[in-house]
Amino acid sequence: MKLRLPGRRADTTTPDTPVLTPHGSTAVGVGKGRPTPKRNEAQGRRSGPVPPPPTTRKEAYRRQREQQVAGRGSAREAAARGDDSSLTARDRGPERRLVRDVVDARRNLGSFFLVIAALLLVSLVVPSQALKVYSSFVLYAFFLVLVVDSIILSRKIKAKVAERFPNTTQKPNSLAWYGVSRATMVRRWRFPKPQVAIGAEV
Repeated sequence: MKLRLPGRRADTTTPDTPVLTPHGSTAVGVGKGRPTPKRNEAQGRRSGPVPPPPTTRKEAYRRQREQQVAGRGSAREAAARGDDSSLTARDRGPERRLVRDVVDARRNLGSFFLVIAALLLVSLVVPSQALKVYSSFVLYAFFLVLVVDSIILSRKIKAKVAERFPNTTQKPNSLAWYGVSRATMVRRWRFPKPQVAIGAEV
């Protein structure tokens, strides 16, 4: 007979739970309901050695900066691939992706805008009145052709969006301007990066 002192609760026991092991036999786990893993099994599940905690505030700050830089780098790579979860509100959505594909699949005159602007700046430095006149003429002609090309691109964007997304809530003019502004950038400088080749069917 087991005596119990006043004020103390009776000992409670946790029922043993049988657990099926990978070999087909049963093991009894107390409390947790599963057998305690071996040391080599537990170490095998670890991704790597746990770094020691920082000893100084400077070291803790350095680790935090490294983690932030790594996170920003992975997020930027995902955005460059066109991952919607990493894009800004300006580039997010299937309609915007379609517009980017339409722009990237054609040769746009706007891609030469920066080249023409650079030539104009050079002509302003060179002390030649004839060169300045010719460069101004080329610039005005380029802008005229650029306006025509932008109008053609805008109509193509609106037609594609209306065909693929007839119930879209995006404004057609906003999507067209988004495409025209992307077309004025050099192809390798565009962000998100082009996902289709030039001449591809969109």
